[in-house]
Amino acid sequence: MKPLPDGGLGRRKRTDRAFRVLASVSAAAVLLSLVLILTVILWKSVPALSLSMLTRTPKGGFYLGKEGGILNAIVGSLELAIGATVLAFFLSLPLALYLNVYKARTSKTAVWTRFFLDVLWGVPSIVYGAFGFLLMLALGLRASLLAGLLTVALLEFPIMSRAIDEVMRLVPRELKEASASLGATRFETAVKVLVRQAAPGILTGVLLAFGRGIGDAASVLFTAGFTDRVPGGLLDPAATLPLAIFFQLGTPFPEVRERAYASAAVLTLIILLISLAGRALGRKVTRHVVK
Repeated sequence: MKPLPDGGLGRRKRTDRAFRVLASVSAAAVLLSLVLILTVILWKSVPALSLSMLTRTPKGGFYLGKEGGILNAIVGSLELAIGATVLAFFLSLPLALYLNVYKARTSKTAVWTRFFLDVLWGVPSIVYGAFGFLLMLALGLRASLLAGLLTVALLEFPIMSRAIDEVMRLVPRELKEASASLGATRFETAVKVLVRQAAPGILTGVLLAFGRGIGDAASVLFTAGFTDRVPGGLLDPAATLPLAIFFQLGTPFPEVRERAYASAAVLTLIILLISLAGRALGRKVTRHVVK
């Protein structure tokens, strides 16, 4: 083994120490930012948070400081995000399986498909909102839960597709070859081997897309509309928590702005609960993964 030159070991140790300090500072900055955001949101929302606010719809003059709650926005956000996530999942999973089972990793189709998905992932959500608005007019729809759902599904589709695709690319090739050697068809290999092996990662991708969908305001600004009522059907307009925050923060009344922070706290809590539920479910799914 060739000996290190004079001072080489010391230089490597200094470099390692410098990167360790840099990584620690970065981690501390991220953690501090998260704590600061949560603290400010919770502190600002405490005066307005109450059970009646969560269980009632707005009354007349809600945006002028009068009575009511945000039940309409909570229900609208959940219906819109869950529906969009389910729709995006049934588009993303077949696409990821097609790229990883039926196409070679270096084929032009796979390479270009991944490239376009990456481009779509980086497109600002307001662009999806504008496209969804045109799609809504083309389909003869009004601002409604359905129009917002379709737009958010388009927003989530590239995120979920690329996340599932990357997870499936990590599945050892030997497992697929072993399945094929036992006489399984490509479809059987895809469903019984690839999906089962990548299930924890697929769940993470779904949660990632759901979090983006339920927290986005720009994509539903023109398509979902806003209403003081809980939507009774797909063609009814739907209120969402991001839009409730947007509208309430713009008023000159302090009590209404407090409701905006309360809406932000509720939105954060929903994402936290769903993330915890996803992690618990992920641990159960991981038991079936071959390591």
